[in-house]
Amino acid sequence: MSDWNQTLSEHRRLTILRTLDRAPAFSCNDSILVTMCNQVGLRATRDQIVGDLAWLVEQQLATAETLDGGLIVATATRRGCEVAQGIVVHPGVQRPSAR
Repeated sequence: MSDWNQTLSEHRRLTILRTLDRAPAFSCNDSILVTMCNQVGLRATRDQIVGDLAWLVEQQLATAETLDGGLIVATATRRGCEVAQGIVVHPGVQRPSAR
């Protein structure tokens, strides 16, 4: 993966975790995650979000459930919330800026 693509992936993953951290019950669907990434200037396709979600699940930063019809509902784990808040650093996820 090129440095550019790696950087975009890291930023998308942080945006996904931040969105989940702020969502009710720490959960939302993949369609919302696409919208949230696009709103912060990270143009993302559904396939990219699904790939990033699979990576986050593999890293135990999120869980994901595919519903009938193919909609994916993602939920941040405690560790995922800690990464989103900048409490811990995880390779492959952009560290949040100081607030």
